[in-house]
Amino acid sequence: MSDYEILDPRFSKLINGSARLERLWTGGRWTEGPVYVPAARHLIWSDIPNNRILRYDEVGGTTGVFEAPCGYHNGHTLDLEGRIIACEHGNRRVSRLDHDGSWRMLADRFDGKRLNSPNDVVVKSDGSIWFSDPTYGIDSDYEGHTAPSEIGASNVYRIDPANGTITLVASDLVKPNGLAFSVDESVLYVSDTGVTHVPGLPATIRAYSVSGDGSSLGAGRVFATCDVGLFDGFRVDRHGNIFASSGDSVRVFTSDGTLIGRILVPEAVANVCFGGPRRNRLFITATSSLYAIYVNSGPAARG
Repeated sequence: MSDYEILDPRFSKLINGSARLERLWTGGRWTEGPVYVPAARHLIWSDIPNNRILRYDEVGGTTGVFEAPCGYHNGHTLDLEGRIIACEHGNRRVSRLDHDGSWRMLADRFDGKRLNSPNDVVVKSDGSIWFSDPTYGIDSDYEGHTAPSEIGASNVYRIDPANGTITLVASDLVKPNGLAFSVDESVLYVSDTGVTHVPGLPATIRAYSVSGDGSSLGAGRVFATCDVGLFDGFRVDRHGNIFASSGDSVRVFTSDGTLIGRILVPEAVANVCFGGPRRNRLFITATSSLYAIYVNSGPAARG
C-alpha cells in the first residue's frame, strides 16, 4: 500500500516516492505539539493526558521523557532566539523555556481573567506571539483541570514583543485550535474544532488577513473543510502549501485551498512540523505515536 494519495500533479513534486512513513515511537495517549529544535537535533512533543513532554533524539534515534509533570503542555513553537514557547493546559498559560532552563510565564490572563487553556502558538517575524485559547484543558481532568471559563469565550490572542501586552485578534471561532502564518505573513490560518462542542459544525481552517502593521486581523473566511475527523494542527511550507492534520492523513492544500494530496497515516493525526538538518523531514504526532517521512519541501518559518 502506498503512503500517498496523489490528487493533483503538484503534490508529486512535494513527495519523495521512495520515502516511506516511519513510526519512530508509540505509547502515548494523545500526542500533540511537535517542535524541532535545530541546535539540539531533537524533537519535543506533548503526551497531554500523561502530563509529560517527550524528546526524540534524531542523532541516536532514541526517545525519552523531557519533563514530567509539565502542566499538561499542548502546542509548541520556537521564538526568534530558538527558545521553546509552550501552551500549558494545566497552568492555563503561555510560557517560554529560557536559556537557563527555567520556564517563564508570558501570558496567563486577558482583561484580568484567567485564560482557558492555551492550545497552539506561532511566532511572527517581528517577535509577536499568537496563540489560540479554547477550553479543552478545563473541560475535564483528562488534559488539564476541570474549571469554568472565566472569559466565557474561546479566542485567538497576540502578545506584543515590546511590552507583553495581550490583545484579542479573533473572536468568531467556536474552538480555535491550530494556527500558522502564510509565507509572507499576510494571512493567519486558524483551525476551528468546535464540532467537539457543537454537533454538526463543519471542521474548517479559516484564513484571516493580517493588518498592514501586523498587529491585528481582518475578517476571516473558510479556507478548507475537513470531511474525515478534524483539522487540528498544521504547518505552512516554503511554497505556501498547508500540511494539515485530519482523521486519516496529513492533507496538503495549495494556498488557494485546493487539496492536492494526502500522506496516509494509520492513526488520527494531531499535528505536524518540519525538522531534520535540511528541514525536509515531516514529523507527525498521531494519537498514540510519533511518525516521520521525508518530503521535498520545508518550513516557511520557525517551529
